Amino acid sequence: MSTRAPKLPFTYGPDDLIRQRDSIYTTDLLVVAIGHLDFFSRIGESPSNIVAIRNKFQIKDRPADVMLTLFKSMGLIELKKDIYHLTDVARDYLTTKSPQSLVPYFSTLTERAEVSKMLEVLRTGKPAGWSHKKGEELVLAMENDEFAERFTSGMDSRGSYFAPGLTSAFDFSKFRSVLDIAGGSGKYAITIKEKFPGIRAGLLEKSPVDKVVRRMLKKKGLSSFIEVYEGDMFQSEFPIGFDIHLYSHVIHDWDIDEIRILAGKSRESLNPGGMIMIHDTHLDKDKRGPLSVAEYSVLVMFATPGKCYSVGEMEEILTSEGFKNIRYKPTIWNRSIITGIKD
Repeated sequence: MSTRAPKLPFTYGPDDLIRQRDSIYTTDLLVVAIGHLDFFSRIGESPSNIVAIRNKFQIKDRPADVMLTLFKSMGLIELKKDIYHLTDVARDYLTTKSPQSLVPYFSTLTERAEVSKMLEVLRTGKPAGWSHKKGEELVLAMENDEFAERFTSGMDSRGSYFAPGLTSAFDFSKFRSVLDIAGGSGKYAITIKEKFPGIRAGLLEKSPVDKVVRRMLKKKGLSSFIEVYEGDMFQSEFPIGFDIHLYSHVIHDWDIDEIRILAGKSRESLNPGGMIMIHDTHLDKDKRGPLSVAEYSVLVMFATPGKCYSVGEMEEILTSEGFKNIRYKPTIWNRSIITGIKD
């Protein structure tokens, strides 16, 4: 008799594992919409545009955009001439009057602490913070040495998976130097330098993260491998003399006004003909997906002042700040780069 274990129909890989982590707040937002807002019943009765939705449900612009993007990506709503309508799935299972309604089942989860906090984020537009029990935003939490080291190590772990995808998708050999702005552990700058040894690589990070990075580099024997600059990307002058400014998993943490500030500072300090490079998760222009990015956007919206931006939104921002030849290119899994040349 065979003792071999039955073949599983599906085996998780790194993409699936990362998606589990990045989609952690997706169901909480769905529960809020169903159990607290009765969103689908009310939209079913009265299809609305985004302005009417914000007013009807008393939610702010940024979280409303994230929520509607998620539901479009899930196939629960669809946009017709700027008006949001239910799909058949939402009408059959997420409206209170449907004989097949799952609303009571989802509503059993409305008392979860995370659900209550998600409702507050929708109402106020203010992020709950990385550790919402402490009520601190990520940018403030990073000023704590212990948290900064733990978070930086976590981002280094993520970078181990995504950084090789970046260097495989883009030829850095045509450039002399790259500055990784708010680059955390420096994983991306290190990976670029390892594959393209002729390039000069720098990292800009605020205190105490810069100290964490120096300790990590020393432990790996890479202290002289990249240049580490201490500075707040919003308050400090950018180091000059770089051909590329890399923002990897940075832009999604900020609102549009802050992104414009960063893009403007990059344009001012980049070498002539220099490039801005946004490495992140990007939504399609029509914001119908990818679903994994829409899910991740919920986490980003919950924890930070930002969200995941669409390719169209990034094109508009970079163009308005004086960059030209805007290009989009996938890297690995749901990550991609958007680049622009200093005009």
